[in-house]
Amino acid sequence: MLEIRQQALCLLLECDANAKVEQVDALHQAWQMAGLTLEAELALTPTFVMPGCPKKPELVSPLQVEKRSMRTEEGRASLIHALAHIEFNAINLALDAVWRFSNMPTQYYADWLKVASEEAYHFNLLNAHLQSMGYQYGDFSAHNSLWEMAERTKEDVLARMALVPRTMEARGLDASPPIRNKLAQAGDIAAAAILDIILRDEIGHVAIGNTWFNWLCEQRALEPIATYAKLATQYHAPSLRKPFNLEARRKAGFSEAELATL
Repeated sequence: MLEIRQQALCLLLECDANAKVEQVDALHQAWQMAGLTLEAELALTPTFVMPGCPKKPELVSPLQVEKRSMRTEEGRASLIHALAHIEFNAINLALDAVWRFSNMPTQYYADWLKVASEEAYHFNLLNAHLQSMGYQYGDFSAHNSLWEMAERTKEDVLARMALVPRTMEARGLDASPPIRNKLAQAGDIAAAAILDIILRDEIGHVAIGNTWFNWLCEQRALEPIATYAKLATQYHAPSLRKPFNLEARRKAGFSEAELATL
């Protein structure tokens, strides 16, 4: 039988976007059918540092990503492409959480494999919509800031849980409604419906990050709010910007005390 963490590492290194998406879903189904083993204590060493990525899109600095008007179909396609790239990165982030961190409970690995599968579903929805507009993934440039935070936190699962799902992905909870409304106002009701699905699922993903961050704080006898603030400073996390989607953040498991610090 195949081992889940080794398979997650293999898929992380897969460069073909479509193959990665298909195989992530197959891996999740195999886990659900008890077709995989887990060796939580296994120390794995990847052949490559970076995740496998297709030749396109061209990765540039966030400042170099070209801004296009939402009034044009090309501009809306560029936005859909940016969202698809976020979801592609999110697949890699979830796979990395599975293989990289050893000696976690079984549910931790099950949770992040589920996240990887749902991110693959989101990517497929966005990419199919992009193709219906006459474009495809890779047609626009993109940036890699999500993965850069994964690189910074690769040595500590506590830092990873604090600063990827609870910070970078939680920003998506705040940003999603305004983007969804802009697309709807531009007449792209199909894209707005896709964002509704993504927001629903991303609340669950951030909740998983909260669950494991709080579990790790308890294991290490750390106070969560002070620990988060320390990690955010130590790893140079981006500043959180208003407006905040407080309802979504509550559903994702942020406490009232945490929301009060925003």
